[in-house]
Amino acid sequence: MRLSQKEKYEIIDMVEKSDMGITRTLKELGINKSTFYKWYDAYLEHGYEGLAAKPCKRKQYWNQIPEKERRLVIKVAEKYPERSSREVACLITDNHKRFISESSVYKILKENGLIRTPAFMLMKAADEYKDKTKRINEMWQTDFTYLHIKGWGWYYLSTIIDDYSRYIISWKLCKSMGADDVRQTLDRALQVTGLPSNKMPRLLTDNGPCYISTDLNDYLKGRGIKHIRGRANHPQTQGKIERYHRSMKNVVKLDVYFILEELERKIGEFVHYYNYQRYHESLNNVTPADAYYGRANQIIKRRLKTKQQTLNNRRNNYLTIKLLGENKKSRSFVMN
Repeated sequence: MRLSQKEKYEIIDMVEKSDMGITRTLKELGINKSTFYKWYDAYLEHGYEGLAAKPCKRKQYWNQIPEKERRLVIKVAEKYPERSSREVACLITDNHKRFISESSVYKILKENGLIRTPAFMLMKAADEYKDKTKRINEMWQTDFTYLHIKGWGWYYLSTIIDDYSRYIISWKLCKSMGADDVRQTLDRALQVTGLPSNKMPRLLTDNGPCYISTDLNDYLKGRGIKHIRGRANHPQTQGKIERYHRSMKNVVKLDVYFILEELERKIGEFVHYYNYQRYHESLNNVTPADAYYGRANQIIKRRLKTKQQTLNNRRNNYLTIKLLGENKKSRSFVMN
């Protein structure tokens, strides 16, 4: 139990006036002898003020995050409230040339009440596709999901996503889920990518009626596209596009839409955000566009360089401050 300045003074006064001797008096009071003499020496040297509790000095570490960088974390998090601590850490590295680990960012945001529990649960795929892709446009995934327009009914979103980079190549809102809708979405994707006929991707789909139809089968054969179907009742095979749909709906379905153009605009905004701004954890925290257009390795190397420079600067600043403190103590000792 820590004693106050007044209590220490009263014990010293009591010991000084006691007739039992110091050792016996301290034993009766339950005070350690070395502790008492520590108080007494401070009292003799500085008087009553010497008994005041000294503030606890926090040990400094060379890699401790400076206060300026802690404020930067809060500033970036407040500017991008929809971003996770992982994404905030990446934004700071990319935009401010400072490395702060994801765990440190999370801790700072937690301390400042800026960590919020998500309003939804992200879907987790139980399994991975067994034959992983190694390059862009090696395989595309496609699927439908449905969205509602008030007064108009349900519309169906057909999307083409690149399996390797998670880049959304094309999408189309349709009034039905037919083979022709799939064909139109694929035509857009092929037009955007400009792939030659001898470099056609494989196409991964589920076993929906439009995907097993003869019309789509004939179209794919004519284009030279190999069709792969996932196992029945196993949506994890198309896990990447399923997760994309879930993330997209968590944002797009926050609003109510009354005309088709409103919904198309909102989807377009999300696709741009997803492709060019959203850091994807499974892509080493680069965006799908970075992976699709071959910028990922360059960005990752730049981040590693930023990390090393930041750690070196922190270490050098720590050693400089420590050296200045030692020199100050040395000069004070010589003068005394």
